[in-house]
Amino acid sequence: MTTTTLSAPGAPARSGGGDARGPALRARRTRLLHWIAVHTVAIAAALFFVLPFVFVFLTSVMSDGQAMSGELWPTEWHWSNYATVFHTPGFLDWWRNSLMYAGLGTLFTVCSAVPVAYALAKFRFRGRRTAMILVISTMMLPPQVVVIPMYLVWAQQLHLSGSLWPLIIPMAFGDAYSIFLLRQFLLTIPQEYIESAKVDGCGEVRTLLKIIVPMAKPGIAAIALFQFFYCWNDYFGPQIYAAQNPGAWTLSYGLESFKSAHSVDWNLTMAATLLIMAPVILVFFFAQKAFVEGVTLTGVKG
Repeated sequence: MTTTTLSAPGAPARSGGGDARGPALRARRTRLLHWIAVHTVAIAAALFFVLPFVFVFLTSVMSDGQAMSGELWPTEWHWSNYATVFHTPGFLDWWRNSLMYAGLGTLFTVCSAVPVAYALAKFRFRGRRTAMILVISTMMLPPQVVVIPMYLVWAQQLHLSGSLWPLIIPMAFGDAYSIFLLRQFLLTIPQEYIESAKVDGCGEVRTLLKIIVPMAKPGIAAIALFQFFYCWNDYFGPQIYAAQNPGAWTLSYGLESFKSAHSVDWNLTMAATLLIMAPVILVFFFAQKAFVEGVTLTGVKG
């Protein structure tokens, strides 16, 4: 005897394979768990990088006694610590020297790297590959290897010790890393643009200034930022050439003297550290789009 089960009118029919929404729910749950996992790792990484800056900032606005304690949140906000740092003898001179060093160094590096990279990327001449190998090989030579002969040249022959010019002048003759990075970027620019400019009567210099430079702005911005950060944070160079002249100290080298003079004033030391880091953070924050674009597009061709 067979039994027939009738379904109510309008009710969905049940299939023997189970609920059809099961795979969709599992896929949605999997995507949700993946989203949580990825963002949890991203948040953890962000906290890993941000928390040291937060600690430096909070310590910089504490009192002397609280900065030496184990408290993490200031009971009173001492914004006058920054004014105290600014009024430290020589601090504004260190700022001026760092701006001169980073500004002129970046300008000289860009002006010298652009034509060299353009020649290595777009010119066809005998020995081009050898020249590129020589440029790359100079990046493998540690600066400590040549520091003694270079110091003898600048100090004894040119009498420029006690200043930053021995660090600035060589940048006008090219930087191997900047040339290599910009050359890789220029290889991504189609040759047809250059040929069209030459058909219209443009020479090499005009083609470089009117065609290549506007198209290579992301790459130029990348090498400019790299060079600015290097000059701003350079400690080894000023220590070698400007140590005997406090008037030529940069912020990176002067901070060591400031820390020695205020060895127990951690709030002032952190305030000075934050003031030195602030320009680099601001420059990268406002130029990060061009920086990331230039680094991403570099190296597409070899």
